Amino acid sequence: MASYNVLVVDDNDAHRKLYASVVERLSLNCYKADCPKAAFEVLKEVEVNLVISDMRMPGMSGIEFLKNAREKKYDMPFLLVTAYPAIKDAVVALKLGAVDYLEKPVDLMELETVIKETLKLNTETVAEGLLNSDLSQQYGIVTENQYMKQIINDCLPVAKSDITTLLIGESGTGKEVFASFIHKMSLREGKAFVAVNCASIPAELLGSELFGHVKGAFTGAIKDRAGRFKEADEGTLFLDEIGDMPLELQASLLRVLEVGKITPVGKDKEQSVNVRIIAATNKNLEEAVKEGTFREDLYYRLNVITFELPPLRDRTDDVIPLARFFLRKNGVNKRLSPAASSALVSYSWPGNIRELANAMERAKILATGDIILPEHLPPNIRNMKDRVPTHTVEGNTMEDAEKLAIIQALQANEGNRTKAAETLKISRRSLIYKIKKYGITI
Repeated sequence: MASYNVLVVDDNDAHRKLYASVVERLSLNCYKADCPKAAFEVLKEVEVNLVISDMRMPGMSGIEFLKNAREKKYDMPFLLVTAYPAIKDAVVALKLGAVDYLEKPVDLMELETVIKETLKLNTETVAEGLLNSDLSQQYGIVTENQYMKQIINDCLPVAKSDITTLLIGESGTGKEVFASFIHKMSLREGKAFVAVNCASIPAELLGSELFGHVKGAFTGAIKDRAGRFKEADEGTLFLDEIGDMPLELQASLLRVLEVGKITPVGKDKEQSVNVRIIAATNKNLEEAVKEGTFREDLYYRLNVITFELPPLRDRTDDVIPLARFFLRKNGVNKRLSPAASSALVSYSWPGNIRELANAMERAKILATGDIILPEHLPPNIRNMKDRVPTHTVEGNTMEDAEKLAIIQALQANEGNRTKAAETLKISRRSLIYKIKKYGITI
């Protein structure tokens, strides 16, 4: 039985469910209210240990809710969430006793951390339990990296919430595998998971591919086609390389996200679809918005929850486990020699996991025995073991340099993590991970 009660207050049902799922994952009792008035009814009946409240709500703002709660002698900690950060609001909130002030889209890792710290919890991540039950065999995800484990942990409530999700990261980092994992962990498991690469289909055909067409709609349309949205109805549609979608189709996608309706090419009547959207890109969509190649309204619709998958060079502790996973596929069981392992770890993997998978396929073919030797690896990889290590900078490790840069960025931005991340040109999620990794306390 959970010993703490948490009240989530938000007028947006999806956000309310999302925050509640994080609370429930920590084995805490969760109560939900869609406005401060309803929240006060809960407070009359339940001894609440923490309130997580949206800032902007009809009738009463989060600040007013907090102020009224204090006037009514409710002294439990408040955690405020807002899509419109303002220094003045933050100052007022903190003076009234708010424990923190998070910006949307909320970093679920940070939300979980704040809850744990506020209630003085110490819980094992769900990801650890999943990994212990062989995540690789069930979902194709192989990791020993703590950052990846935290992403897996964070994505579990997202999967259950049915909320639109954006995956970002370099090509080959496993975005489709991760999208499939979210689908399998969702309430839509057992329904269709349909993947479409927006960059691989000619722009003039992508509309038909996604939304379908009627016979005679264009040259070559010899019969009706349902399209991928209809194929994914009741399931999940994974839109890979969403940054390459033509502008004229982005409005149609926005329509689906807003009202759940599509219009096949050559048809005037809309059709309803029930599809969960997971999108992915290796492009900077914020820059694309500034350049006019991506709609701003669509970007904000997609960017409700974002996960950034790190490149393989930033998760070197996963190189050997991944290599062994690929070597064992299809019933083959070959082993890496120490020299081959050293070469794999030394390499920077610009092609990420996809490049590693291809290298292991090559090695399996070339190795006549059970042992993978350096000569079975591609030349650019096997030569890495003979190069001078590049992990030091003037006597200090790269990690020392990175830690110093993070500390300086945080100090320069008065501890504001969002601004520090912008200064360092990394995501806020990556910054939070590195702060924890290096034990930075600023």
